[in-house]
Amino acid sequence: MRRGGIDPWGMARYRVRSKMPRMPLVKHAAIGPIAIHLPERVETNEDLKRECPDWDMDVIARKTGIRARHIAAPGECASDLAVGAAEKLFREYGIDRASIDFLLLCTQTPDYPLPTTACLLQERIGLPTTVGALDFNLGCSGFVYGLALADGLIRSGAARRVLLLTAETYSKFIHPADRSLRTIFGDAAAATLIEAADTPSMSAFRFGTDGKGADTLLVAKGGARLPENAIRPRHRHRWPSDLYMDGPSLISFTVAAVPRLVDQILEAAQLTRDDVDLYLLHQATYKMLAELRESLGVPAEKIPLAMETVGNTVSSTLPILIDSLRRSGGLRPGAANLLIGFGVGWSWAGCVWRETWKSSGGA
Repeated sequence: MRRGGIDPWGMARYRVRSKMPRMPLVKHAAIGPIAIHLPERVETNEDLKRECPDWDMDVIARKTGIRARHIAAPGECASDLAVGAAEKLFREYGIDRASIDFLLLCTQTPDYPLPTTACLLQERIGLPTTVGALDFNLGCSGFVYGLALADGLIRSGAARRVLLLTAETYSKFIHPADRSLRTIFGDAAAATLIEAADTPSMSAFRFGTDGKGADTLLVAKGGARLPENAIRPRHRHRWPSDLYMDGPSLISFTVAAVPRLVDQILEAAQLTRDDVDLYLLHQATYKMLAELRESLGVPAEKIPLAMETVGNTVSSTLPILIDSLRRSGGLRPGAANLLIGFGVGWSWAGCVWRETWKSSGGA
């Protein structure tokens, strides 16, 4: 301030500060209602046995834990399943489409290389043109990645309601004679509403990526890379499917990566394994989860299963599992659970999640 007068610059700074809007309180992301949509066609192990009499479906069922799968119709795409899940979510929980601020679609079977399938879904399910919309190409870790993306959008103030869609039609990559894949993968979609909340329900997100495993689960056709320069399957391609999977290598990767991931999450959250109520793991196969259970030293009742009648539905296995536990009363409100996804890429992700949604509260 000048001697004997008023500092005009100081007053100007005061006036600017007084007109600035009050910053909103930081919100946290919470998992709201979930809706599942499955294709109409069901393919059971009995169906496969009739079609392929030399397949020992009893042995396969013991290894996979899967007895039936839903299979998309020839003209039915992942986007069609996603529409079915989203419409069911809106209808059953009375959700106003105009309240959605952002649409996230996780799929590895998009309708086209371009445009982005999420843009097509915005129009098909009647979301406002003010929404953001994007695809992200991840498989079995995709749901947790989607939760992290939604959490970031909400915590930044960019969105209050995020619609996370996971949808996959792996069956389109699988040849009817492929005993190793046809008995495992099913098609499905899930719509999950992620909402702003005052208290956190998800924390300690941790991720991992190791591209040297790209040759253990891949579809080498359909992209821009020329066939002669494409990634080669790690071992002999035994079946005529476009999708190749090296099961033993995937199990070895998972058994090594997931326990480390669990330790990293627990350290970040300042929890111990005894503090964890449930380990909600990607529903790959029973054999995979049995190997993980032994590696983690976790009792069977802490690793729930939800794949027997739907198969491995890739990015939708975790929302299907959560929905199943909600319907059966298997989730304790406020208890610490771990959400863990892992697989193609190699890619893995996890977080601590506490159930806060009450179905009676509506939307």
